[in-house]
Amino acid sequence: MTHNEVRDHWMKELGIGLGVGALFGMTSVAVGQPLDTIKTKMQAQKGYIEKGGLMKTAHQIVRTEGLRGFYRGALPPLFGSGVFRSLQFAVFEGAYTMMEGTALEQEIPHTMGLQMRVLAAGAIAATSRAVVECPIEYIKTRRQTGQSWVLRHMFQGFNIVWARTLGLMGTYFILIDTIRRNAPETFNTPAGQFLASGVAATTCWWIVWPLELLKTQVQAGMSFGPGNDTIRARLRAMGAMHGGMRGMYRGILPGSLRSLIANGSSMVVMQWAQRKVTELGIRSTGSEQASGAEGEPARDEAAKDALDTAVKG
Repeated sequence: MTHNEVRDHWMKELGIGLGVGALFGMTSVAVGQPLDTIKTKMQAQKGYIEKGGLMKTAHQIVRTEGLRGFYRGALPPLFGSGVFRSLQFAVFEGAYTMMEGTALEQEIPHTMGLQMRVLAAGAIAATSRAVVECPIEYIKTRRQTGQSWVLRHMFQGFNIVWARTLGLMGTYFILIDTIRRNAPETFNTPAGQFLASGVAATTCWWIVWPLELLKTQVQAGMSFGPGNDTIRARLRAMGAMHGGMRGMYRGILPGSLRSLIANGSSMVVMQWAQRKVTELGIRSTGSEQASGAEGEPARDEAAKDALDTAVKG
């Protein structure tokens, strides 16, 4: 569960999730694109992958492409990210709400109250995101590395995208749900919302970063020579180039900064939108649901009195 508002019917929560998720996605790209471009070039473009950290890569981009180079390939994810991120939140909220009252509402022992439906809804949401995200990420990566894209290659690297997204979003929903249940006051202030989402998302990226590296290289068409394009060969080549495990985490600094800033800012915007949805009456409030429930006995009693009067008459 990604918000503390009183929940409505699962179909309405799905619709609301589409809207607020789109705001999350567009904010994320607008804020994080320059750092994402630096990360991509460090991972998958010759002339950048061999050496150089965040500052050196940024300086090289400015020198060769100008400031516009940081936003190369930004248009597809600006709109596309709004689509797949709105989808991930919509599907999660819809599935999570639909599973109320089922066996999946059972808490997992020793997890501070984590329910099975968080895992199930997270897996469904992650899969939905991967299907939409793969072609968008492919176009973005090709543009960021100065290449053209080919329609028939739109789902290049989908197996890696799916595995990465399952780990990424599954962990993210678990962390956000755990914070919401055990420290709900965190979401009462913009600073708390920023830190909760930013730190949670960055932690998730650290877990799946080798898969993100592989995804970027495959979609960019990065090759280490004939017969060296398997997952094992790529990891071995990166390890040899950058000194063991460090190679698998190439670009982690700009990636972490992007994640913290973009996901933190996006959560602040999304939580604001969730509150506005409730304030505008789009989502039923707790008092409305309670008054509706309390009104039933009164209507039943009125109907009974009318029936008695009719019988006596």
